[in-house]
Amino acid sequence: MGNTSRTKAARLGGKLLRIRVELGLSQSGMLERLGFSEELFRSNVSQYELGTREPPLPVLLEYARAAGVYVDDLIDDEFDLPAKIPGTVRHEGIKRKAGARSKKR
Repeated sequence: MGNTSRTKAARLGGKLLRIRVELGLSQSGMLERLGFSEELFRSNVSQYELGTREPPLPVLLEYARAAGVYVDDLIDDEFDLPAKIPGTVRHEGIKRKAGARSKKR
């Protein structure tokens, strides 16, 4: 991986703010909706929205689920969020069977 920092999504903070506002939630309410009210603070949401801190992957995943979008739509600056939040996810994905593991070769 090296010592170079990775490129940050310039529009992520604005997208996260828009999701929260369009869902009609406070920052504390957003944490509850995401299921992280015990692990994170309202100030974390503020930092994510301001772009001073990046949310962990599980938090991004829950934002995407709450908004009805793919995680790609959040982190890729080339994508816009849908006009209406929550949106309609285009594809649900395929869930793994319980206990399924990848085989080592």
